[in-house]
Amino acid sequence: MFAKARFRRHSLTVLLAACSLFAALGARADSAAIDAQRAAFRQAWAAALQGGDGWRAWDAQLRDYPLYPYLPAAALQHDIQQVDLPTVQAYLAQYPGLIPAQDLRRDFLLELARRQDWNGFLALYRPGTNLTLACDAVQARMASDAKLDFERDLAPLWAKPELPKACDPVLQAAREQGLLTTPRLWSRIMRAAEAGREGTITALAKWLPASQNPQAQWLAQALRDPQSALLAARDWPDTARARVAVMLALQRRARRDTDSADAAWQRLRGRFRFSIDQREVIERTLAIFHAADYDPDAQQQLLALPAAAQTATTREWRVRVALAAQDWPAVLAGIAAMPADQQQQEEWRWFRARALAATGHAAQAQAIYADLARQTTFFGYLAADQVGQPYAICPRAPIDDPRQEQALLAQPGLQRAFELFAVGLQPLARREWTRALDGADDRTQVLAVELAHARGWYDRAAFTLNHGELMHYYTLRLPLDRQVDLVEQAKQSGIDPAWAYGILRSESAWMSDARSGADARGLMQLVPATAALVARRNGLPWDGGDSLYDPATNVALGTRYLAQLAERFNGAPWLASAAYNAGPNRVDQWLDARGALPPDLFIATIPFKETREYVARVMDYSVMYDWRLHGRVLPVSDRLTPIGQSYTLPNGMTPRRAVDCPAAATPVASASSARAPTTAALVASKPGS
Repeated sequence: MFAKARFRRHSLTVLLAACSLFAALGARADSAAIDAQRAAFRQAWAAALQGGDGWRAWDAQLRDYPLYPYLPAAALQHDIQQVDLPTVQAYLAQYPGLIPAQDLRRDFLLELARRQDWNGFLALYRPGTNLTLACDAVQARMASDAKLDFERDLAPLWAKPELPKACDPVLQAAREQGLLTTPRLWSRIMRAAEAGREGTITALAKWLPASQNPQAQWLAQALRDPQSALLAARDWPDTARARVAVMLALQRRARRDTDSADAAWQRLRGRFRFSIDQREVIERTLAIFHAADYDPDAQQQLLALPAAAQTATTREWRVRVALAAQDWPAVLAGIAAMPADQQQQEEWRWFRARALAATGHAAQAQAIYADLARQTTFFGYLAADQVGQPYAICPRAPIDDPRQEQALLAQPGLQRAFELFAVGLQPLARREWTRALDGADDRTQVLAVELAHARGWYDRAAFTLNHGELMHYYTLRLPLDRQVDLVEQAKQSGIDPAWAYGILRSESAWMSDARSGADARGLMQLVPATAALVARRNGLPWDGGDSLYDPATNVALGTRYLAQLAERFNGAPWLASAAYNAGPNRVDQWLDARGALPPDLFIATIPFKETREYVARVMDYSVMYDWRLHGRVLPVSDRLTPIGQSYTLPNGMTPRRAVDCPAAATPVASASSARAPTTAALVASKPGS
């Protein structure tokens, strides 16, 4: 009996082992099959982008592949000038609602408009948000019925401050039909002026009565060249539109040169009968930019503004100017003048506590610090350092639900998203992802992000888990990608890996294909010219700007550039972070002006909102990544070395602070948490720009 039982157990063990082996072999076979399809798709995609039917060489292999619909669409788009309407309609009927069908429809409509095949255009057109196509649709209707109706055909377009070139024939026809009356022209000119669209004003001005054309030109000049407009304004008549032009010119000039704008205001304020609202706008603008320049009388100008002219921005700058002077009673008075909701922002709670402590109210300060220390934010960490509390980090564990994960993987939209990511078509992958998860509940979004994370698609967490409790999925939102070798590259560069991770996360949110308007590229958002210099200085290979989209190359060069900036600022990661965002020369200027301030005050007095928030965000992420790497954290106060003092690089022996999750901790959007990626902007603008 015992022998039979042992035999049965042995047989069951053999059977289970065989099943496991077959499952492993099956998984391996499935993996090999999908790898083969991906390789085939890459080849077919390259062929499809060249047009024609060459991509069909892989047709049989890819028929059941989720991305197959992208191939004929790509070929048709390449050959768009030769394609006929039935061919496009057949594709749209076969793949209705898919993103490639949407793109093909748009591109073919543009081609039909170019051909002036207005019957075909109207057969295919669907109203949407594309202004070029909307104007083409009006042209199509004009072809069969030359009479325009302003409310039906033009009113939605007329409300836009700027229109594409495709709208020019429509506007010309409307003018010829007498629909562009002088009041209508002025309504759009004034909207364009408010939106800063000088080109629109110039285009419409020629249709005004000759006597009114100069007034429109004043508005355009105010936007194009505010300094010359302010000089010319001495000879303008005192009309309502001239007053608007002067106001716009003063606002524009104040951004560049506050003193010259102020001088122009003193010359012109008695020349024109500005309304109370206009005077308040001008004086508020000048006061804010004087404050951003930390001019000696900035505080008085801010205080002199009437109550109706005060805004959240003026109140904020009242406090920043006081912080720059370390005038703690003025700091308290400035914060007290804020509305309750503004006072409750973490930055102002922190500085209220600092001011209370500096004015002898230690107990009140400690109470604020203790409460603020419960937040997982830059200011929360600073407060925790003040009261000696553990950092409040409350991570949520990933959701374990294989059944729902399998259901998600069965969704065609997510299948396409994951496959597009796998074959390197990340912009298309993100579009499919967004559409697939539109309206999904939080649980579904978390599970989808887990699936993306397992595939190395890390940027989905930053854009999906960015509100409320979802921000507590720290292992997803703050990945440790071993493949980019950041820790080793940071160590070789002589910088803290947690800080390098913080910069990377702030710059690109793990979008390896990110590219900014300033041509900063890749994970750490390096400009090719800067990267080339860093490569030459460090003896690293350089294969041109596109190599920055390779994560390993980007991280190797990015960490060296960080080390270069850190060396310039005594190793201080917070100052080097400011330089990474705004440029080292600007940081030097700020140090010359306010280099005696403690770090938290210096950060608060950085003139550029983007850079202030960037430094706080990087420091926040540095703490979080330190926790991810070590389980404990280097206090943020240790990262904020006083200006002029050398920063000591942490190592394995450096004491780190414990973290804890306080009971009933309130989840908040930290300085780092809810933001989409910013880019390393070497040219920043003044506040309000």
